[in-house]
Amino acid sequence: MLPLEDIEQAVGSAIRSHRALAGGDICRAYQVVLDDQRRLFVKTRAEAPGEMFPTEARGLRWLAETDTLRVPEVVAVDARFLALEFLESAPKKSGFEEELGRGLARMHQFQADPPGLHFDNFIGPLPQCNTPCEDWVDFYARQRLQPRVEEAVQCGKAPRDWLRKFGNLYQALPDIIPDEPCSRLHGDLWGGNLLVGPSGEPCLIDPAVYRGHREVDLAMMKLFGGFSPPVFESYNESYPLQPGYRERVDLYQLYPLLVHVNLFGGGYVSSVERALSRYL
Repeated sequence: MLPLEDIEQAVGSAIRSHRALAGGDICRAYQVVLDDQRRLFVKTRAEAPGEMFPTEARGLRWLAETDTLRVPEVVAVDARFLALEFLESAPKKSGFEEELGRGLARMHQFQADPPGLHFDNFIGPLPQCNTPCEDWVDFYARQRLQPRVEEAVQCGKAPRDWLRKFGNLYQALPDIIPDEPCSRLHGDLWGGNLLVGPSGEPCLIDPAVYRGHREVDLAMMKLFGGFSPPVFESYNESYPLQPGYRERVDLYQLYPLLVHVNLFGGGYVSSVERALSRYL
């Protein structure tokens, strides 16, 4: 249910009209038109945790600080909704893919240690702990893989031998992952979280931000498709990747695959098994 009165109070204008929008597995989405002519994109979720929308708003603002790729402006937020500027989609401009690759490279060049973030957030509806660790290898094992593995096993969505297999992986990570400064990550960069903006420019939405190894975003982009080779070529020209990055794609796809195991189960279990087998 769209909390119309609360939205009006938060944005300082009456609502002229609203309509539901298609898409979105986690939240319900609406286009809202205000009396002052503004158009908003509003998302709600009946059972949303109290910090879900506020932390998403903080993540959008954190990415916007880089002044690289466009993200929608946060207009208003509370525990029940997130109101953003409405980005009318236009045809892709010439060089869209190259602009996306270069923009993402610039965003990743905003480097900061230690890995993690000063607030926790969510990936989809699942809590995501961002408590910093001393190094990225420790963070990826302790704050990304381990909680999702234990959750899947405890809920009966994954076999118990995952605890042993992933334990072996954690010990192997220092020999697999190169030393590199952490970057500002979108954190959930699949094709559905890329929009074409009003000027045909690339725009990012629905982040699950933190500081981490930049190859995380690139691996996620390759998991479900939707990004063409020129995106990656332009990225690598702007911010060259370290040797062996292709061999780490499956490693960094493990985290989103584990998220999907916990949300949907089914065939994602075998996808995790295949990715994991590359490193054991």
